[in-house]
Amino acid sequence: MQLSPDEIVYWQLGFIKLNATIVFTWCLMLIFFISANVLAQALTHHDKRTRWQNALETIVLGIEKQISSVGLTYPRQYIGFLGTLFLFVALANLLTILPGYEPPTGSLSTTLSLALCVFIAVPYYGIKKRGVKDYLASYAKPTVIMLPFNIIGEISRTFALAVRLFGNIMSGTMVIAIMMLIAPFIFPIVMTALGLLTGMVQAYIFFILASVYIAAATSVNNTQSHIQKHTLKNTPLTKPSEEK
Repeated sequence: MQLSPDEIVYWQLGFIKLNATIVFTWCLMLIFFISANVLAQALTHHDKRTRWQNALETIVLGIEKQISSVGLTYPRQYIGFLGTLFLFVALANLLTILPGYEPPTGSLSTTLSLALCVFIAVPYYGIKKRGVKDYLASYAKPTVIMLPFNIIGEISRTFALAVRLFGNIMSGTMVIAIMMLIAPFIFPIVMTALGLLTGMVQAYIFFILASVYIAAATSVNNTQSHIQKHTLKNTPLTKPSEEK
């Protein structure tokens, strides 16, 4: 039993390895590339729209609504990054119903890469919204003594994002494999359905946490109080402005 798709090696030349994580990650990227091009060509502004376009608009509007709920105004500024994160993790977990498929999110290298993207995006959007001086000054609030602790907090939550997603996906895969050995005809179906639900929940949690971190970075309020308020009470922090 492989604990990670990194252990499944299809080709190797010296220290260069082509494992399942790389293969299935590129497969997901190919699916997104082809789907985006096909759907983009089929888009229309007429009243008569295809079911695919209606489904796509429903997904986009749903993601925008969730981005707005955490306090980010003008969600279309962030949907390219946050929407891609959600769709990648969600599709990576949904495709586990295919035989022979190994979710790349079951590899710590993949989840760490996604978390590093969030780690870079947070100061990027923060500086873009507030300016370099104002954003960097937030690390020294409420006092300069908090500077090292705020920096450590930024780094630790990045690892927390990676480990949380990796641990949940890997544990789900292991449980399904064990159940197949015990009762190969009944339990795997139930556990696979439960695994799909868990995978979608993990995609949503990863997406929401990334949104909250960016909202805290772009807000003029204190970062820690912003995160704690949203964590303790799952209600919109600010009323989103209407899209102009």
